[in-house]
Amino acid sequence: MHFVGSSPTGRSAGQHARETVTRLRLRTLVVLGVLAVATAMLGRAFGLHDPRFVASELALLVCMFVISRYVLPLVERRERGAKGEEQVGGLLEGLLGDGWLVIHDASLGRGNVDHILIGPAGVFTVETKSHPGPVRVGRIHGATLRQAQAQRKAIEAVTGMSVEALIVFSRAWVDRPLANRKGVRVVPGRMLLGYLSRRQAMLSRQEIERAHGLVAQALISHNAASESSWLSRLQARGARAA
Repeated sequence: MHFVGSSPTGRSAGQHARETVTRLRLRTLVVLGVLAVATAMLGRAFGLHDPRFVASELALLVCMFVISRYVLPLVERRERGAKGEEQVGGLLEGLLGDGWLVIHDASLGRGNVDHILIGPAGVFTVETKSHPGPVRVGRIHGATLRQAQAQRKAIEAVTGMSVEALIVFSRAWVDRPLANRKGVRVVPGRMLLGYLSRRQAMLSRQEIERAHGLVAQALISHNAASESSWLSRLQARGARAA
């Protein structure tokens, strides 16, 4: 098994967010393209004053408004999120020479884990947040905390080890940096490496590799099960269509 820090699933930091951005952009272009072509064809076939052409023009304008009002801000947030994950991923990869191992963009069926970090100081899940802030620790949304807690529990179940959940704000000013809220550590990106480097060593190299191997195997098994389930659903739909 490969233990030099690369993801066992072959995914890089922020890959899920980047893929989401690409899909949103592609779907937006497809919708606009279809409406534009349909409008042009209706105008050519029936004339510019035909109600069908006017309706298609209105639909195109409404679509452009919806995209500018809702879709483009969503794409911008996803893009910002991808950049934040890439930035934090780059910081974590700077630890690889010091006996740490990192897995990016992992899923065990309970949401996407941005980073799983395993090293001398223990096992950590890292949920990256990219909004600029300022952030007040006492006002972090409960859903965000529950997500981080669920990620921690999932990795604890896999490794049998205690896991610390981190929420890392890649850009925001945090009013109480390194505070622990409901079992989740809140860390500004600029303080992440310092926080990790100051932690007392508690795992040997063999324990680090064992934990990494357990997580890697769980990820591979989950991905294989997901692919099998997808193929089964696809076959069932084909059988019904036949």
